[in-house]
Amino acid sequence: MNKIINSDALEALRTLPDSCCRTCITSPPYYGLRDYGADGQIGFEDAPDQYIENLVKIFREVRRVLKDDGTLWVNIGDSYTQKNLNGIPWLLAFALKADDWILRQDIIWHKPNAMPEQTTDRCTKSHEYIFLLSKQRRYYFDAEAIKEPAVGYGPDGTGRRRGNSTSFRGGGAYTHDRAQNNSATVERESHGLTPNESGKRNRRSVWTIATRPYKGAHFATFPEELVRPCILAGSRPGDTVLDPFAGSGTTGAVAEQEGRDFIGIEINPDYCEIIRQRLDACCQKGAKP
Repeated sequence: MNKIINSDALEALRTLPDSCCRTCITSPPYYGLRDYGADGQIGFEDAPDQYIENLVKIFREVRRVLKDDGTLWVNIGDSYTQKNLNGIPWLLAFALKADDWILRQDIIWHKPNAMPEQTTDRCTKSHEYIFLLSKQRRYYFDAEAIKEPAVGYGPDGTGRRRGNSTSFRGGGAYTHDRAQNNSATVERESHGLTPNESGKRNRRSVWTIATRPYKGAHFATFPEELVRPCILAGSRPGDTVLDPFAGSGTTGAVAEQEGRDFIGIEINPDYCEIIRQRLDACCQKGAKP
């Protein structure tokens, strides 16, 4: 079941019942960057502090509609004011912490196809942040669903490199070569090191994912493969996924593909129509069981 609400995010969230969503995955409009053509839009405040304050109010309502073991995933970029970096991502992260969210992790979205920039007095920006936050210390997180291949995993299927007879716990110097293959041969658990026979490892906190704009959508979209691990880790099939800044509907499309329900809130009616068309296309192709 999918629900698209054409409204201001704060107003729409206030109409939703408590604890109706498992996870929220969203990318708010960035501060001072884009005009999305709607009165009262987030991102056009006079100062960064006002922008952060407005987002905190919205995410306070998000916390209410999340289940107790729910999670919030926020993709947020930065901006400059008179050549001075605003530090928006961390201003938001610390403000959410102060508002009783638990900040669990900062994830770096590395863009290998980052947009070129004309600047000559700093490096070209090629990353954004994703913050993972929770309502309480124990929350739903399916680490198995988003594991990645272990780098250097042995071709014999054992998790050992051929030609290396020295075990991790054996004697001898801890060489760079052995350190490089640590992630392939062992997994660090709460009670020490155990052999890795799976060929997979816990997902790392730097995600290299190319941008892939959705045709017909506005120019600020995040790719489906950025949303997918958030949905897989943060929800079960049949759960409801929320996006209060639905934009072109990327979160909704992936939720549909992965057998989740979706509630999307979008202030611009034209984008709401794009979302409906996109979700209809996903339904026609058939969601994953």
